[in-house]
Amino acid sequence: MTERLDTIVLGGGAMGSATAWALAQRGRAVTLLERFDPGHHFGASHGATRNFSLGYANTTYLDMLTEALPLWDEIEQQSGEKLFAHTGVVNHGPDRSYPGVHAALSAAGLESEFLPLEEAHERWGGIRFDSQVLYTPQGGQLNADATLPALQRLAAERGAIVRHRSRVLSIRVLGDDDVVVEVQTADGIEVLHARTLVVTAGAWTSKLLDGVIGLPRLSVTQEQPAHFAVADTEAVWPGFNHRFTPGDPGYDYWCSAIYGMLTPGEGVKAGWHAVGPLTDPDARTFTPEPGQLAALQRYARDWLPGVDADSLVDVSCTYTLTADENFVLDRIGPIVVGAGFSGHGFKFVPVVGRILADLVTGDGAAPALFAANRTTAGSLFKITG
Repeated sequence: MTERLDTIVLGGGAMGSATAWALAQRGRAVTLLERFDPGHHFGASHGATRNFSLGYANTTYLDMLTEALPLWDEIEQQSGEKLFAHTGVVNHGPDRSYPGVHAALSAAGLESEFLPLEEAHERWGGIRFDSQVLYTPQGGQLNADATLPALQRLAAERGAIVRHRSRVLSIRVLGDDDVVVEVQTADGIEVLHARTLVVTAGAWTSKLLDGVIGLPRLSVTQEQPAHFAVADTEAVWPGFNHRFTPGDPGYDYWCSAIYGMLTPGEGVKAGWHAVGPLTDPDARTFTPEPGQLAALQRYARDWLPGVDADSLVDVSCTYTLTADENFVLDRIGPIVVGAGFSGHGFKFVPVVGRILADLVTGDGAAPALFAANRTTAGSLFKITG
């Protein structure tokens, strides 16, 4: 069976769903293809919590944060779903970047303030605070599990076709407005022709586009945060990021900076950032690396007095990392690609959807920081989460 379509979005995770929504709102005919069933746990967009952290000094990301805040409100209003818990996010520890982040946020019109350690301990007793505390009240947690179906429903209500259980086997570019996509479905093989193909396939991006277009190297890791049982039921939990300066005494067991937040009904989530083992997304073990898990438990004992460090449930997800941890948002011929979100992309979901839709329709370009052919690392200067 051969079918001709206007725009195909390959990958129904957060970024692909947001792109389909953005395109459908513009009246563009769009078909969203997702390999797995709704609610699957094989990629990077499952789970009930992601921090909306404002810890950036780079102006590109600050502009995207400013755009993202009202867009999340728009998605909530259109869908009738509560997706954003406005708990604030606290950033603490002996990291020298905090004053620069605070200055950059102020210059961008985003809220942040340094709090005395005593005040932070009084407000958020489940956390033992370290050295300095930078509070961003506009931060909070986003519900990934609720966001995906909300975006897909909104896209479908505006005319998009959403197809699960549709595995793309191959991609071929025949011309400037002709991409052939071979799809495996329950009914057999389909051959789809599209004027434009958007690839938002997460950990599978390189597998699908190898030999089709050139991309920066994308490394896929299996990250292993955990939910710790709440011990202090009276504690109020903001999102948190805890950074250190490598070489400082007392942090020798740390694998990286730490991020965390309360996941209602599951516990306090905490995890190392971008230090999991390299993995093939089709051959993951889903088993935590023992040394990193033990270090995470030690962290919980040392710094999270509001949890039970011995009562935990590990979580498995993938990161798709670029060398500079900046995204890839670009158009190469008839293919638009959104990839390499490097463990800090979810807060930007509606902005990424808008940018990728612009690349499809020709209404705008992506920031140069995200070019596929970049040769030098951009200045990210962010706080994890």
